[in-house]
Amino acid sequence: MNWLILIAAGILEVGFAVSIKSTENFTRPLPTVLCLVLMISSVYLLSWAMNTIPVGTAYVVFTGIGAVGAVTLGVVIAGDAVTLTRLASLALIVGGIALARLTTTS
Repeated sequence: MNWLILIAAGILEVGFAVSIKSTENFTRPLPTVLCLVLMISSVYLLSWAMNTIPVGTAYVVFTGIGAVGAVTLGVVIAGDAVTLTRLASLALIVGGIALARLTTTS
């Protein structure tokens, strides 16, 4: 169950990261509130997942989901460039997340 909570935390982290731009340096009230709610929610779920998942593993998975998700949404939504090196780096992150999960006992 805590792995599902950790995945949810990572997804909220993606939402938080993507929502930062719309705050326009935290000058727009509604986008800023949404951004802060996503941030607090993601960290809360991360802390909950850490009840049974080791801190290092949980944080690697959390930030990995955030990084892969943010890059993916950047490509899909913002038209960020897709390059071979960017795809290779994402593959390494996903591989690291999978390895962290496979080698963790909880």
